Amino acid sequence: MSSVAHPLGAGARGAADDGRADRIRTGVQDAPTAPDATPDLPPGRARAAPAGPAGPGTHPRPRRAGSAPGARTRPNRRGAAQIRVRATRPGPGSGAGTLRDTGAMQHTPPAEPPPGPAVPAGPAGPAGPAVPAGPAVPVGPITADAPRHPGADRPLLTQSWLDLTFLHWAADPADVAPLLPAGTTPDTLDGVTYVGLVAFRMHRVGWLRLPGIPYLGSFPETNVRLYSVDDRGRRGVVFRSLDASRLIPVLAARTAFRLPYQWSRMSVRRDGPTLTYTSSRRWPGPHGAHSTITVRTGAPVEEPTDLEHFLTARWGLHSDFRGRLLYLPNSHPRWPLHRAELLYCDEDLVAAAGLPAPAGPPASVLYSPGVPVRFTRPTG
Repeated sequence: MSSVAHPLGAGARGAADDGRADRIRTGVQDAPTAPDATPDLPPGRARAAPAGPAGPGTHPRPRRAGSAPGARTRPNRRGAAQIRVRATRPGPGSGAGTLRDTGAMQHTPPAEPPPGPAVPAGPAGPAGPAVPAGPAVPVGPITADAPRHPGADRPLLTQSWLDLTFLHWAADPADVAPLLPAGTTPDTLDGVTYVGLVAFRMHRVGWLRLPGIPYLGSFPETNVRLYSVDDRGRRGVVFRSLDASRLIPVLAARTAFRLPYQWSRMSVRRDGPTLTYTSSRRWPGPHGAHSTITVRTGAPVEEPTDLEHFLTARWGLHSDFRGRLLYLPNSHPRWPLHRAELLYCDEDLVAAAGLPAPAGPPASVLYSPGVPVRFTRPTG
C-alpha cells in the first residue's frame, strides 16, 4: 500500500527557536529537626510542640509542546505524516520565570493537646504515575565546540558526515521517556524535548587510525534520534533507527554497539542548491518504512540560536548494551550550519520508531556541508 505524499509550501522555513538554555530548578529541602534541649518544666506546664519540616519546593510545570501555527495534519493509509503549511513567521520565544526564595513565615506553635483515643488508619490510596528522576549531578553545558574526551588522540572510529539535513519537531518528554535507555532521561530546552530526522552521506568509515574504507564505508544514512542526559550529567543522543544502504556496516554496528541499524534502499541526489534524500527499508523492518525529503539550502548561519546549538552540538550517544548503559563520545569541528527550506517530506520513519507521527511542519530545518568525526572508546 503506497503512501500519499505531502508537498510543503515553498515558504515553509524551519523556525529557529531562540529559547533560553536549560535552567537548574532547585527545591527547598527539609531542615533537620534539632534535638529537644528544653529543660524539665513544672507540673501543669505544657511543652511547646516542635516546628514541622519545611514544605516542598514549587517548580514550574513543563509546558507541552504544541504544533506550529497554521498547520493541519492527517495520517495517510500507512500512518505517514502529512503536512500542509501556511507560511508564517514565528514570534519570539518566551522563557520561564525564575523562582525566588522569599523565606518562611514564623509562628508560635500551639501547646500539645492531651492524647485522645487511637483511631485506626484508613486504607492507602492508589499510587500516582511514576515520574522519571533527573540526573544525580548538574547537567553539563551546551558547547558549540567539542569537549576534550579522554583518548581523543587514539580514536576508535573515524568517518565524515557530509550533506546533512536536520529536521526537528517538538515533542512531549512524557512520550520520549519510555523509549530511552535505563539511566537516562529526556534532555529538554525550556521544558520541551525534540525528535530529529537527520539525512546525510556517511563517508569513509575507518577503524582506529586506519584509512577509511571507500566503498563499504561510504553510504547514505537517515536516522531518527532523541535527546538524552544521563545520571552523570552527560548530554547525548539516542538513536531509535538508523537506515543505511550497506548491509555489512549495518550488521557490524548492530553486533558491536547494539545500535538499531536497518538495511534500506537509499539515494542522495543534488541539483544545484536542492538535495533529495530517499530511503525504503529492506531488513529487519518494518519492511517498506520509508522517507523522501527535499530541501533547498540557504545562507550560512552566523549566530546559531540556543535551540540550534541544543539540536546539533551533541558530543556522545547513549545506548543500551547488554542491559547496561553505554556512552560513546565523539568530537568534530564546530558545525558549519546553513539555513534550509523544506520543499517536500513524505516519511513514516518517526512513527515506525515508536513515536507519534509529526504534527505540522518542523520546528527547525538546517543544512550542513559536513564535518570529519572521531569516536573514542565507549564508557559506562
